[in-house]
Amino acid sequence: MNQSRTLLPMLGHTRGNRNAATCQFKCGNACAKDVCNTTDNGYFRDIADAALSRRSLLGLGAVASAALVVGTELLQAPSAHALPVAAPGSGGKLRFDAIAPVPRSSDTLSVPEGYDWSPVIRWGDPLFKNAPSFKITKQSAKAQAGQFGYNNDYLNVIVDKYSGRTGVLVANHEYTNEDLMFDPEWFAANKAEGVRIAMAAHGFSVVEVKRSRTSERWEYIRGGERNRRITATTVFRADGPAAGSELLKTAADPTGRKMLGTLNNCSGGTTPWGTVLSGEENFNQYFRGTGSATDARYGIADAPTERGWEDIDPRFSAHHRGFENEANRFGWVIEIDPQNPDSTPVKHTALGRFKHEGANIRIAADGRAVAYSGDDERFDYVYKFVSKAKYKRGDRRHNMQLLSEGDLYVARFSGDSPAGQVDGSGALPDDGEFDGTGTWLPLVLDGRSKVPGMSVEEVLVYTRLAADKAGATKMDRPEDVEPSPVSGKLYIALTNNTQRGTTGKAADDEANPRTRNRDGHVIELTERRNDAAATEFSWNILLVAGDPSKDATTYFAGYPKEKVSPIACPDNLAFDSKGNLWISTDGQPGTIGYCDALHKVTLAGNERGKVEQFLAVPAGAETCGPVIHDKDGSVFVAVQHPGEGGTFDEPISFFPDYVKSPGKVKRGEVYGPRPSVVQVFATGKGHGHRK
Repeated sequence: MNQSRTLLPMLGHTRGNRNAATCQFKCGNACAKDVCNTTDNGYFRDIADAALSRRSLLGLGAVASAALVVGTELLQAPSAHALPVAAPGSGGKLRFDAIAPVPRSSDTLSVPEGYDWSPVIRWGDPLFKNAPSFKITKQSAKAQAGQFGYNNDYLNVIVDKYSGRTGVLVANHEYTNEDLMFDPEWFAANKAEGVRIAMAAHGFSVVEVKRSRTSERWEYIRGGERNRRITATTVFRADGPAAGSELLKTAADPTGRKMLGTLNNCSGGTTPWGTVLSGEENFNQYFRGTGSATDARYGIADAPTERGWEDIDPRFSAHHRGFENEANRFGWVIEIDPQNPDSTPVKHTALGRFKHEGANIRIAADGRAVAYSGDDERFDYVYKFVSKAKYKRGDRRHNMQLLSEGDLYVARFSGDSPAGQVDGSGALPDDGEFDGTGTWLPLVLDGRSKVPGMSVEEVLVYTRLAADKAGATKMDRPEDVEPSPVSGKLYIALTNNTQRGTTGKAADDEANPRTRNRDGHVIELTERRNDAAATEFSWNILLVAGDPSKDATTYFAGYPKEKVSPIACPDNLAFDSKGNLWISTDGQPGTIGYCDALHKVTLAGNERGKVEQFLAVPAGAETCGPVIHDKDGSVFVAVQHPGEGGTFDEPISFFPDYVKSPGKVKRGEVYGPRPSVVQVFATGKGHGHRK
């Protein structure tokens, strides 16, 4: 049996140097499928007409399909005097010399001179005292439910305020690589148990950590009181305006309020009140649909899924009676309380349903909580939610209700350059930068739908369709959207979009200025009066990514190109204590030929736009997280899918333990790559990389 061919139908058909395993397991071969957004914003196309009729959604009769004209009504933006923001500082407490890019075949974790690294926790490490130790050939669903999950993406290390030496590490688990996790012969003979193991490897891990002194390395605590696993079968509570909707009810949950599991969690954020948010991203690949227009807009096909979960659990196929709405129960922002392992996690319907990369909070001038999120799909949108109630410092119970009710917006960007000066080549317009203004278009405002023909419930369950009608700007895969805790400015990672400007697809515009955008870009956005509740903003492109030695279209906020590290496919964003931006990448091996990496970007002063590479992850891996504790001299990253592109029998990575065994794996031996959370720390000694 050729397990690689069975699990990897894209083998030999990927674009560029992207490996087939990434296409298969991360996004369900999205690059080989039709673009989900086929609408022409501003008027209805056939898909919108069909999908948005009340007859097709709720059986309540037809409505007319009329063009939407969005007004310019603005929320009053109060003075921003209370905002705790300042200009970013220069430098930062993590001093390092940028490392050279690392060839994509290198199986090392490379860090600067004067730094070293060690794993904090790995896939399969037991979280509970009664959980078994990891043995790759003796995995079971029960064992995995008590162990650290697979493919960690969002990450935070939340230090206990009054100790400084204890805390919790929170990581989500985006997806699984069955071809690396399982012996192919075992998987073929035990598919049902293999699927259940994969289900248990999704979700979240919360694990207590400790260190001896505030300057030392962290280690995780097996059996910690706050340790917790959340999986694809954990009970969630739905809240917000769509909770209890007919669109969310199933045979297993006739209330539409009790949801099982979370899938494909990508990035996230930690709220000011100490909870953790995460976005359910490429959930579509787990479900078989019915061929409806709404399914098509979310990339859900009427065909057997490549994971085959519907063969084990009926809720993953809309062809199973009573589960037609199950896919509608995914694609939300979830919230968990890492301090209370007995709490019920929540899915927030008020923030809309789409392929959330994550969600990050900023408090507006009037005290309302604002959550920003990108929809990680080619030609999809950037959103924000503004709570109805106001944040109360120290009132955790109150604040944990803030995301249950409020206003939902989607972004429309306008460039300020004359027609013809942005031509898709990446050449700068005459004013020397890509920039302009924009508006947050209301989808739900003051508890009412602002989209003709759609109820509030419909707007929230089919948010993509609502944003199509509103006339939002089609973006190049908006991933992490992070407000700077220092300046208050918003940063948007646009990972790439090789179909921009191709036949039948949206053309370039000033916010997405390159045709066939392989390397991505980063937008810096400033809201009116620097108030997160404002509905108007200005923006500029901070970085047009790529290898400047090979690509003349790159741009680094005016900083000399010959003095920056190459960077491509920006994904997760973070900030240090000085307000410098840190960018982790996902896709550099396939575009500029180097291992994915973590880069620091200076945002202020004469070095604004300077990109410096801090680390590189091993072969096949993606850089996720990251967490910057520069006051302690530490950086944490989630090393996701190391060795992707290899197989169980023929690994291309042995990260992080580098235990190798020739031929077949020996019974019970730890072998091959394991997704892990890694701490990089200053030593003052000359460590550059370690195998």
